[in-house]
Amino acid sequence: MAPVTVKKICCIGAGYVGGPTCAVVALKCPNIRVTIVDLNQTRIDAWNSADYALPIYEPGLVEVVKEARGRNLFFSTDIDRAIQEADLIFVSVNTPTKKSGVGAGYAADLNYVESATRRIAAVAKSSKIVVEKSTVPMRTAESMRTILEANSKPGLRFDILSNPEFLAEGTAIADLFNPDRVLIGSLQTPEGKSACQSLINVYANWVPTGRILTVGLWSSELSKLAANAMLAQRISSINALSAICEATGANIEEVAYAVGQDTRVGNKFLRASVGFGGSCFQKDILNLVYLSESLHLPEVAAYWRQVVTMNEYQKRRFSKRVVDTLFNTITNKNIAVLGFAFKADTGDTRESPAITLIRDFLSERARVTIFDPQVEESQIWFDLSEALPDVPLEQIKKQVTIAKTALSAAQNSEAVVVATEWKEFRTIDWRAVYDTMNKPAFIFDGRMILDDDALRQIGFTVMTIGRGDKF
Repeated sequence: MAPVTVKKICCIGAGYVGGPTCAVVALKCPNIRVTIVDLNQTRIDAWNSADYALPIYEPGLVEVVKEARGRNLFFSTDIDRAIQEADLIFVSVNTPTKKSGVGAGYAADLNYVESATRRIAAVAKSSKIVVEKSTVPMRTAESMRTILEANSKPGLRFDILSNPEFLAEGTAIADLFNPDRVLIGSLQTPEGKSACQSLINVYANWVPTGRILTVGLWSSELSKLAANAMLAQRISSINALSAICEATGANIEEVAYAVGQDTRVGNKFLRASVGFGGSCFQKDILNLVYLSESLHLPEVAAYWRQVVTMNEYQKRRFSKRVVDTLFNTITNKNIAVLGFAFKADTGDTRESPAITLIRDFLSERARVTIFDPQVEESQIWFDLSEALPDVPLEQIKKQVTIAKTALSAAQNSEAVVVATEWKEFRTIDWRAVYDTMNKPAFIFDGRMILDDDALRQIGFTVMTIGRGDKF
């Protein structure tokens, strides 16, 4: 059967994946009308704001939206109309880890995916290609198809595709412009392959066809989990070695460089840090753990669980090193934390290591001042409230201050902790910072971005993760 020519696309979900992805689709496919919908009116208003105060920060995103919005890119809360008009629908909603019920703490919560699927079935008046864009457990497409077929109007056909995203926050627009690969999974039936070709034709507007990979539905769903699990595994591996380096006097940067020169290994994702964060790595590994346990593969589950265990250990080890170095107590001491986002060039704070560090510092009754150049104050208070559910926000605010600059955050502090690798932290006037701090003045570099020797010449006592030098 001939592939459908896609003229209108609906994306359900205007978040970190759906927004940038479909904005770029609109930019690169001016002949396709792209409508991104969301139930959250405030979020849609931000996407439509006259001053382009978009709800997420991503380098290059504003320029994309400026060029395409109003031409063939639209943001709306009218979900039903967008569904009815679309030939192809991306489902790009949140799939957080379940907090209660069966699989709590491991399994993905598919409530939003199911709600979106039922909405499609309820309002669609013509056949659709429905594309999983969210990261989902294996066989989710099967559940979606069952829901659609059971609840849709007679005579309609729904073809389900899997098209997982492989974006890195901070470089998402560059990744979308020039992807390593675009993965599309479909049923290996004539209908499934035809739907797959329709989506291939969309991406072929700017992606070389050699980079568009087509596989079975279930392989596509598992590939996304596998990719994130293996990337996180590399981070936990190098972080485990960083602990050995600190104990022996070795330098993790030198070790990583030596290992990375082996072409079988490569040098990517071999940078030690205070730990990985973000919405994907931990969630997807725990999803893989739950899947393995469900399939009665306990050894496989234990293997992948250890990646997350090591990540938690790295954060806990780093915060303990701060306490131990500051003469075994930080009670009533001022700690400046530079960075709250989980990585540089994003405002995303999900699973950020900074949250864990600050929670640990507050439990030791320290006073914490936070500076991040992109994260909104409201987001910081929300995240700290979630991290400390038994502590009233009013009490948290007695111990935590949010600063407008790095210099003001460090004023009268005993220690500065670098928790996010923002480039601007490299160029801070560290002499001015030192002059405002209590002495001895400590710096704990959890991202290996600062010049240790230059800081020591100023007078700082420096501890960098993965370096075994004794200050």
